[in-house]
Amino acid sequence: MSEATGSVWKKLADLPKPTLAQLFAEDPARLDKLATRFDLGEQGIRFDWSKTHLDDAHIAAFEQLAQVAGFDEHRRALFAGEIVNPTEGRAAEHTAQRGVGKDESVALAHGYHSRMAAVVEAIHQGAMGDVRHLIHIGIGGSALGPALAVSALARDGAMVDVHVVSNIDGTALEAAFDACDPATTMLAIASKTFTTTETMVNAASAIEWLQENGVTDPYGRVVALTASPEKAVEWGVDETRILPFSESVGGRYSLWSSIGFPVAMALGWPDFAELLEGAATIDRHFRDADGAANLPLRAAFADQYYTRLRGCQTRGVFAYDERLALLPDYLQQLEMESNGKSVKADGSPVDGPTAPITWGGVGTDAQHAVFQLLHQGTNLVPVDFIAAIVPGHDLDPAHHRILLSNCFAQGAALMAGKPSDDPARAYPGDRPSATILLDEVSPASFGALIAFHEHRTFANAVLMGINPFDQFGVELGKEIAKQIEKGGTTFDPSTEALLELAGIA
Repeated sequence: MSEATGSVWKKLADLPKPTLAQLFAEDPARLDKLATRFDLGEQGIRFDWSKTHLDDAHIAAFEQLAQVAGFDEHRRALFAGEIVNPTEGRAAEHTAQRGVGKDESVALAHGYHSRMAAVVEAIHQGAMGDVRHLIHIGIGGSALGPALAVSALARDGAMVDVHVVSNIDGTALEAAFDACDPATTMLAIASKTFTTTETMVNAASAIEWLQENGVTDPYGRVVALTASPEKAVEWGVDETRILPFSESVGGRYSLWSSIGFPVAMALGWPDFAELLEGAATIDRHFRDADGAANLPLRAAFADQYYTRLRGCQTRGVFAYDERLALLPDYLQQLEMESNGKSVKADGSPVDGPTAPITWGGVGTDAQHAVFQLLHQGTNLVPVDFIAAIVPGHDLDPAHHRILLSNCFAQGAALMAGKPSDDPARAYPGDRPSATILLDEVSPASFGALIAFHEHRTFANAVLMGINPFDQFGVELGKEIAKQIEKGGTTFDPSTEALLELAGIA
């Protein structure tokens, strides 16, 4: 830790820590300061961080921390397409996919999008025959983003029925086969390197399934989504059905690239373009706004407050909207793979906690499962509630009214608590939450929501001094699995016994 950052952290640690009730009582303008509507044209999103313990003094100190951590310079480098991933010597140009970034990278992304739009529109117009189903095969960011977007936005009237398969467990792939007619099914193979073991094994099985069910040219039913087009050609995909993306786009940030192909197939290109523009609106805000007025940076201030100053090891995310049921899973990868590090960007050891464990679920189901711990457990867990004003269904309005009532009630209850002479019925209160309230779940608001979390993750990384764009921790277990496949390697006695029992040894 530098002397400058150490001094700011000491200042933060020494500040008084009023309760949430005190903060509201002492500052009538608190809601106006910490609850902000972000406009997206005819719709918008309300970001409310007023039920967190941020106050004027903490915000001022965190703004100072951002300054000494070089936030402005790191942000400039990100949008300029400079190297922000020093361990791999790469830029991180996901914003360029949305039209915000280095001119050359934006132009390249536009060209890739034009190619992708042409393929999508050709398929929709029947140029590749009757296509009713798409099995999208990928893993990690190549699967989580598309699965979330399709689930959130394509529940009604999807142009193509999309099934996302990531698990190497063949049960997952068989479930997709059972839901699809091979005669009207296309495959999308998503892999940055086109060598990812799980993806390529699943892809080979999908080709075999098409062959066994009478498809005479199964490779002609494949679209490859990759940053390594030559590998896709070697595998057997015609170059006219390869949709490239830039090497500078990381997997968990790749929804906006050709990895979003299944989303465009399900929604149509105009909706996919709207998703990109919704994200770009957040990009421009994050690029141009300073201090606590910058919404992702403000969220990072609260994140750092709870992990560093209050010792919180987890953060809960609860979507009170069935369409966003996969959002906690998506954020798990985004946040934990990006910021779950033990060294800084310069290779030195970190000097405090980094990413908390991100977890969550769907309201109101989670209320009957995990909220007991949130209200009365011994762990302090900051919580994000995410909901939409307009429902995603046409049933009795009572459904949505009760859903939102429960969402807002949980935040109020966590803050207020409830005393009781019976200790088992006492709620301590003073437990933090933030609320993100969309006007509606649309391509634009969804794009903005995901981009907000991307930039929140980056802002946290800058405040901690770490590199959010590498993920070497993913590799070791995979390397050992490959050693097992090759054979001839001896492991610890426990692992050897397990291999023997499973018939792998």
